[in-house]
Amino acid sequence: MELDRRLLQGRFVPGMKLGLAALLAALSLGWTMGQESANQHTTLTVRSPLVQVPVLVKTKAGRIEFGLTAENFVVLDNGEPQKITVDADSGAQPLALAVVVETGGAGASHLGDYAGLDSILESLIGAVEHRVAVIGFDRTPHVLAAFSPKTSDASDTLAHLDRGNQGAAILDAIAFAVEQLRTQPAEYRRAILLLSETVDQGSKIKLDEALRLISDSNTAMYSFSFSSTHAQVGHEASKLSNDTPGPAHGCFSREGADEEYEGHYDQQVLDCVSQLAPPVRLATMAFLAARSGLRRKTAEAVAALAGGEAAHFHHAKDLKAGLVALSNDLPNYYVLSFRPTAATTGLHALKVEMKGRTSLAVNARREYWIEEEK
Repeated sequence: MELDRRLLQGRFVPGMKLGLAALLAALSLGWTMGQESANQHTTLTVRSPLVQVPVLVKTKAGRIEFGLTAENFVVLDNGEPQKITVDADSGAQPLALAVVVETGGAGASHLGDYAGLDSILESLIGAVEHRVAVIGFDRTPHVLAAFSPKTSDASDTLAHLDRGNQGAAILDAIAFAVEQLRTQPAEYRRAILLLSETVDQGSKIKLDEALRLISDSNTAMYSFSFSSTHAQVGHEASKLSNDTPGPAHGCFSREGADEEYEGHYDQQVLDCVSQLAPPVRLATMAFLAARSGLRRKTAEAVAALAGGEAAHFHHAKDLKAGLVALSNDLPNYYVLSFRPTAATTGLHALKVEMKGRTSLAVNARREYWIEEEK
């Protein structure tokens, strides 16, 4: 088998306004592949992949912290410290951007917020070759504007959206957008800008598959969301609360478990996880936390899993202010690179910390996925 490692990457250039494409320039992956001969019993040799993690560091007052080096950061991969470097490269590769907008459900009342985004979209993209598409969704996703080098095509589409049905299948729309982006030229970097309510309403994709797609994709994701209603949140939570399977009558099972866990399945799961080896425990807990986030705060969790940014808005003014802030942040990401000491398949829990600078706020992806091809 070969191991296909797909990770989000970016580039940091202090003080330069390079836009979204510059941050995504590092998405070209530094893979090294394990080799296996035709003999089924040949030992599999794996060389660690290069993992690059975009990191934004701000003071508590919200100011960008400049001048940091590798010595200022600690990166833990499944709890294990990694030897890191800080990458600085101003090269900007072409960009494919999918704007994914909710036209159904609660999104129908926000359609007017998306007019007049021409200059803001151009600022996000930067001065680089690009293709932009608009994908609308309600119960199902659909292409509203095909990928085009004309940013005006996307902004015109966003300014004239039609109201959809009562659905708001966020995860289905993200999965659809990832597939659409994969049709673009291989040299293009990929990004999704999600405009939606906070909680998924009626997606058909399974949570595990959505988590794998989001974590395993080399697509950057940025989310701007408005609140779902309390009634909608309660309805979706009730549908998703019992979808964590486990072996029959095992410690992860809902059937035949100890009486002390009656009505407290989450605690039962965490107690089971705590008995595993530390790296496995951390990766498993990251997996459970990510699934929980996709249930409760779908739009925000999507951005966090991919190492992007998430913000809330109430109306057009909020949205435009948030997008402008994002365009200002994008050129100022640090990019930490390392080769994992244990390149095991599956979800890896990532944690980025500052050495002796606890007053600084760090925004970085929390997971990445290494998957063995079948």
